[in-house]
Amino acid sequence: MKLQFWGAARTVTGSMHYLEVNGSKILLDCGLFQGKRALSYERNLNFPFDPAEIDALVLSHAHIDHSGNIPNLVKQGFEGNIYCTPATRDLCAAMLLDSARIQEQDVGYLNKKRARKGEPPLAPLYTEDDAMLSLRNFISVPYGRTLFIAPGVQITFRDAGHILGSAIVVLDISESGESKRLVFSGDLGREEMPILRNPEFIDEADYVIMESTYGERDHETYDEAREKLRDVVTETCRNGGKLLVPAFAVGRTQELVYALHRLADKRKIPKLPIYVDSPLAVNVTEVFRLHPDSYNEEVRRFMLEDVHHSPFGFEQLTYVRKVEESKELNFVRDPVMIIAASGMCEGGRILHHLKNNIEFPSTTVLFVGFQAENTLGRRILDGAPEVKIFGETFEVRARIERIEGYSAHADRNGLQKWAHHFDQDRLKQLFLVHGELEAAAALSYRIDKGRYPIHIPERGEAYEL
Repeated sequence: MKLQFWGAARTVTGSMHYLEVNGSKILLDCGLFQGKRALSYERNLNFPFDPAEIDALVLSHAHIDHSGNIPNLVKQGFEGNIYCTPATRDLCAAMLLDSARIQEQDVGYLNKKRARKGEPPLAPLYTEDDAMLSLRNFISVPYGRTLFIAPGVQITFRDAGHILGSAIVVLDISESGESKRLVFSGDLGREEMPILRNPEFIDEADYVIMESTYGERDHETYDEAREKLRDVVTETCRNGGKLLVPAFAVGRTQELVYALHRLADKRKIPKLPIYVDSPLAVNVTEVFRLHPDSYNEEVRRFMLEDVHHSPFGFEQLTYVRKVEESKELNFVRDPVMIIAASGMCEGGRILHHLKNNIEFPSTTVLFVGFQAENTLGRRILDGAPEVKIFGETFEVRARIERIEGYSAHADRNGLQKWAHHFDQDRLKQLFLVHGELEAAAALSYRIDKGRYPIHIPERGEAYEL
């Protein structure tokens, strides 16, 4: 059995791991790498293997850094099944089309500027038609059901508690008369999250591929996050400006809406208009409504208080679909809160809102999620005095705020707790991925204590298991 790491190795984005067993070639995740534009485009366009030779793809969850390059994989010859949970399939139906649409729009915008400079046009990684075709390959597998996906390879999904439909992948493998278990954590959620159930623990494994995104830090509590959210919203109203929130359309947007709903119900925030300016977030929220079986007890109780009590809708909130409605927000002069994708400011409508508002001191930009290296969000968060948006330079005069308590990732304590559930006499190797090197190294030190071998693979490293 051969395992090779082709994405999210010593970095957070582009999750993609290659497994070869019993003559079958299986891919774990196929995400978009996000970072410097030229490097990202080149890496995402060119796979380090022939996609036509991959027999099956196992998808841990729908976030674009895990699923976003699937249409390109299919476009380049992949014909196998894509195994995921039902909610992940439903989310991907919205997210992959949106990803293609954004790429086409952004490339169209850039090509107008390139044409004026006499530069050749760029092409998107894939189109909406490519994304639509890739959906034919999806096979839904509920949590806890076991299915053969290749000779000698059985899959079982367990709840990762990260976003709707997120899964821990358990592969039970028979090879050369021996039985082995490989566990891939995907992205692990936090205990007592506002909407979803807790991540499940796995006790038995021979090999584990585990995320390490927040391996070096602890999160704020949800109570602390809620209080800071209240303060930032209130301060924005006092300043008379706009509050811009780059937020992932899946998970983070719904968590924020639910938190704002609870604050509004208790009259703890002013009655300013709140807009979710993202067609994708609107579609995703509809998918959330289709899967109440994934909600935790708190949300179920909240909904039972009133049969019309949706966690994702209240008086101050407006969902924006149309481009014309989004553009109208540029002319609003009263205090307003705008939640828009993408969460790392690498595409989507948040770029237009930043372009139009980041130079005003009355504007507040609030980050509520992880910002990967070399993304626009990371540069703003790190205090860059000026940034480029759509090729134009803008001074950063807006107030920059950050709340870590809404992270959907387990922090170092949660990750350590999950890792320590494995039987240390059985576990032969733990690989730490999906984290910058400092975070992975810190988590490795925290977990180790002589329990089992831990390695932080580099991109392209291969292992015989």
